[in-house]
Amino acid sequence: MTQPAAVAPPKSHAAHEAHHEELGFWRKYVFSTDHKVIGIQYAVTGLLFLLFGFSLIMLLRWQLAYPEAALPLFGTLLGEARMPGGVMLPEFYNELGAMHGTIMVFLGVVPLAVGGFGNFVLPLQIGAPDMAFPRINMVSYQAFFLGGVTMLTSFFVPGGAAQSGWTSYTPLADIATTGQTMWLIGMVFLITSSLLGAINFITTTIQLRAKGLAFMRFPFFVWAQFVTAFLLLLAFPPLEAAATMQLMDRLAGTSFFLPSGLVVSGQVLQVAGGGNPLLWQHLFWFLAHPEVYVLILPGMGIVAEIIANNTRKPLWGYRSMVYSLVFLGFMSFIVWAHHMFMTGMGTAMAAFFQTTTMIISIPSVVILTALIISLWGGSIRFNTPMLFAVAFLPMFGIGGLTGLPLGLNVADIPLHDTWYVIAHFHYVVAPGTLFALFAGLYYWFPKATGRKMNETLGKIHFFGSLVFMNVVFMPMFIVGLAGVSRRLFDGGAIYAFAQPVLHWNVVSSWGAWMLAIFQIPFIFNFFWSIWKGEKTDENPWQATTIEWSAPSPPPHGNFLVAPEAYRGPYEYSVPGATKDFMLQCEARDQAVAAPV
Repeated sequence: MTQPAAVAPPKSHAAHEAHHEELGFWRKYVFSTDHKVIGIQYAVTGLLFLLFGFSLIMLLRWQLAYPEAALPLFGTLLGEARMPGGVMLPEFYNELGAMHGTIMVFLGVVPLAVGGFGNFVLPLQIGAPDMAFPRINMVSYQAFFLGGVTMLTSFFVPGGAAQSGWTSYTPLADIATTGQTMWLIGMVFLITSSLLGAINFITTTIQLRAKGLAFMRFPFFVWAQFVTAFLLLLAFPPLEAAATMQLMDRLAGTSFFLPSGLVVSGQVLQVAGGGNPLLWQHLFWFLAHPEVYVLILPGMGIVAEIIANNTRKPLWGYRSMVYSLVFLGFMSFIVWAHHMFMTGMGTAMAAFFQTTTMIISIPSVVILTALIISLWGGSIRFNTPMLFAVAFLPMFGIGGLTGLPLGLNVADIPLHDTWYVIAHFHYVVAPGTLFALFAGLYYWFPKATGRKMNETLGKIHFFGSLVFMNVVFMPMFIVGLAGVSRRLFDGGAIYAFAQPVLHWNVVSSWGAWMLAIFQIPFIFNFFWSIWKGEKTDENPWQATTIEWSAPSPPPHGNFLVAPEAYRGPYEYSVPGATKDFMLQCEARDQAVAAPV
């Protein structure tokens, strides 16, 4: 028996709502157990960390463009210990590189993609009133926040923040300054946060989905978050164990990663020895390769939602995309050692990891191809979310294709640790994943606030970002193919072989600074639209998935009436329908009428 389209909430719900409204500021916004508030906490905190991490790399880009030159204005503000006379020290260069990578990945993109969009959107898309474990959800954000604060605090300890790269490779990280200890403690907090969140996402998706919402009726975004949660749950524990072991090496005198006879500054290090530095690499990359898909899968889910909505047609090959997503998640666990070809693993193991790396490219190509084919024949609306979503496709494509040589032993050895690797990875994560996240922010902003972001400012943000993202990263391929290492704090200026490509460092740096300028319209638009943006109804994009049937912003409990799913997620342009979209939770007799 179908439910009426809208009825008054039952008294029990009304009483609950009234009780909820009595919560004070701290319980409602700081120590909230509401998934929507927690999602917004994750999103805003993640955006702030992205801004801070981007600021670090803009400092680093000055050193690469103009090595040994004093940084105007900001150079003296950073102190003589880091920039004597405004000139960057190599140790500070290493701090900036290590903390930029750590902050952007673990404190920026993952919290925004999974913690922000996952927490806010997923329960709404499956018709759930909240996450399965609201208090665990609150603790998950708190652990993330504590981890972030610990990471930032490390800049103020003696010796500065971590300087051993975002990978914290041993044995260097085992004997580094105090900041490395803070880095490890912060990582333990961040990993704990992700594990708690993953348990919550999996349980919520399976147990709290609306009546009638079979797995093959999930929006693609839900599938993406579901698979991502399994990646977090299975891949993060090895790194948490490894971080604890590295902490013990540093603080308790153990030698998990310290070999015997290690010579430091001409002296044999007095430790028990017997440890294996490569053990850290295996444990780290067993997480960090699935982590790449933790970054990209939510982005794919966002892009799929927006493309279906703005082409006004179903996704092409929905089932093949879902199967590819699951296969991609599984395969991500057996390719990690393609990051370790330089360790001399032997031809048999190298051949195995080369093969699995080539295989894992297939499901990515299937998903990308299905999204491109979905554009064909569509009545495309080029609003701001759609522009970012469409731009994601070629940007991610460049990142994926340039990664193929790195998956082959013979090509990876000369390219390893050069700027080519940086360019490849950043095309996946910066104009790739970040474009998807920007698309999602513009798309679901009306659901979170009841207001739309300004389209003109959004398009200025998009076109500026698209141009200068490529100005930043495309030259890095040229510098990397010339063999210039990313670890050189002068950008390779001391090497003769690097001289023909040094001018590209200047181009990349100016691209980064211009890219920063084009983020100003977004920052203004984001905060201005919260209070002054154009007011909208609950479904401004005329979308089909369940979250658009809830009020904007959704109340406590999300829905006035428990939704029921009657169809798949992308019923656009259905013949015989009175309009060009049918909500998943809209009964057919309400959506279809006899021809006039």
